[in-house]
Amino acid sequence: MKQLFQVLAYLKNYRLFVGLNILFNLLSSLFSLFSISLAIPFLNLIFLTDTAEYEAMAAENPEPLNYTVGSITENFNHFFGNLILTEGKGAALLALCVLIISAFLLKNLSRYMALFFIGHVRTGIVRDLRKDTYTKLLSLPLSFYSEERKGDIMARISSDVQEIEHTILRSLEMLFKDPITIVIFLTAMFAMNAKLTLFIFILLPVSGFVIGKIGKSLKRKSEKGQAQFGLLMSWVEESMAGLRIIKAFNAERFSNARFDSINENYRSLLLGMYRRRDLASPLSEFMGVGVVVMVMWYGGNLVLDGDLAAAKFIGFIIFFSQIISPSKSFTDAFYNIQKGAASATRIDDILQAEEKITDDVDAKDLASFESNLRFDKVDFSYKDDKVLNGVSFELQKGKMLALVGPSGGGKSTLADLVARFYDLDSGRIEIDGKSFKDIRIKSLRDKMGIVTQNSILFNDTIFNNISFGLEGVSMDEVVKAAKVAHAHDFILELPNGYHTNIGDAGDKLSGGQKQRISIARAILKNPPILILDEATSALDAESEKAVQEALESLMMNRTSIVIAHRLSTIQRADMILVLDKGEIVERGTHNELSHAGGLYQKLSEMQML
Repeated sequence: MKQLFQVLAYLKNYRLFVGLNILFNLLSSLFSLFSISLAIPFLNLIFLTDTAEYEAMAAENPEPLNYTVGSITENFNHFFGNLILTEGKGAALLALCVLIISAFLLKNLSRYMALFFIGHVRTGIVRDLRKDTYTKLLSLPLSFYSEERKGDIMARISSDVQEIEHTILRSLEMLFKDPITIVIFLTAMFAMNAKLTLFIFILLPVSGFVIGKIGKSLKRKSEKGQAQFGLLMSWVEESMAGLRIIKAFNAERFSNARFDSINENYRSLLLGMYRRRDLASPLSEFMGVGVVVMVMWYGGNLVLDGDLAAAKFIGFIIFFSQIISPSKSFTDAFYNIQKGAASATRIDDILQAEEKITDDVDAKDLASFESNLRFDKVDFSYKDDKVLNGVSFELQKGKMLALVGPSGGGKSTLADLVARFYDLDSGRIEIDGKSFKDIRIKSLRDKMGIVTQNSILFNDTIFNNISFGLEGVSMDEVVKAAKVAHAHDFILELPNGYHTNIGDAGDKLSGGQKQRISIARAILKNPPILILDEATSALDAESEKAVQEALESLMMNRTSIVIAHRLSTIQRADMILVLDKGEIVERGTHNELSHAGGLYQKLSEMQML
């Protein structure tokens, strides 16, 4: 139930709508009670032929009308008795029918208004929940995603949130409406016959216990089902991303078999879940009928013994029938909440995930980058796997630092630490003598631009991709950045120029074109520090030449950290660090290292072959 209360906590933003919903549900129940109460005088009117009762009703001197049951009953009897004596039973019958239809009209109008206002609450909570989940996903560190499946995360923000809407939030109306209906009708039943009503209270908890046991097993099945659906989505996402490899290796049969296995497991879990959920309705109906039969037996004996009038007993049964449906709905709501609690748990896992990369309380903005960037004995590990060990260096403003070495040596990790995608285990990273921990993350990243090996573009226009993350950017500024990135000419050749949509991940563009769009984005941001992570290694010779020219324009008068496998692209670096197994094994310029007889010279000679 903890997850239920966490979802319901969003209700505080919709107090007005919740209050209006409760008000109209209350009015709906009162009008329903009034309309059904008219069944008793209706039955008396049809079956009673002795006018003495009506004369007695008319002769009563009722107390002034107020909101008590007794006052309302007395005044109604007085009015009704007078109407029969003066106008006849036909007029009284017509008046009863008008009252009944009016009461049902008001009841259903109130019911609609209650649903109208709860709609704001349901859709608003779904929006807020999805927004908070997405915001949290953006704030979580990269390490979180290395341990989670993308498809499972997609399932949580899509199907799990939708499941909460279909189960918990859909049950909100029942939670607000049904208790009101039950309380109002039970109060009326107590007023009619307390002994019979107390008898009902003895029977209802028994059925509630049985239903509760099934509900708990439904929650367990739901948790397994949602986890399996996340696995299913992950496999679909991986299949779409690796479709070329699947086709190239003729692995369609293997992929289909894996999908069929996951899909069948999901079907089996769903089947078990549906069987338990579908048991709720017939079980609650059977138990409800059992309770009704017991009430009919006990109440019938009261009528036979003369302790209860027949018309009142029929009215009591009608009242009782009105709490069976909300009780059944309340049972269904309980099942739905148990089912939705599994999804709420999965979303809560994200919302409660630890944000490891956060600003310190005393952190301040970095106004500008003036002097240098410094690593001092930096250690870093991914869990138990040590990636950097005692790394120290200093990079002056306006200089170019190149990182080279075998794969897995720690180059990309070092660059990620500069952007503070991770926090180090020990040591210190400084910019202008200030520790990264003393600088607000947003302020630090404002000073940096990143161009990665695999261009990260969005399914949007070229203009929006270049201006991504910036506000108030003009077309002239975007065009200027594209020209510096050597991208302007090919952009103009596209169907809609800068307003051309480039498709999912920019797949409508070539590798070189995508990379130049990424460079244009970095140029437009105009950061003082650049991080280039093997920005040309995945390109053909022609594209590499164009991109390299764009990169040289980008790096001009900027502090640059370049990760490179092709050593020809970093010969002009002011300092080269050679990393191997997390340690700096060599440092110097290209000319110095090319003849030092170390790892750099070996790598350089291998690329010359």
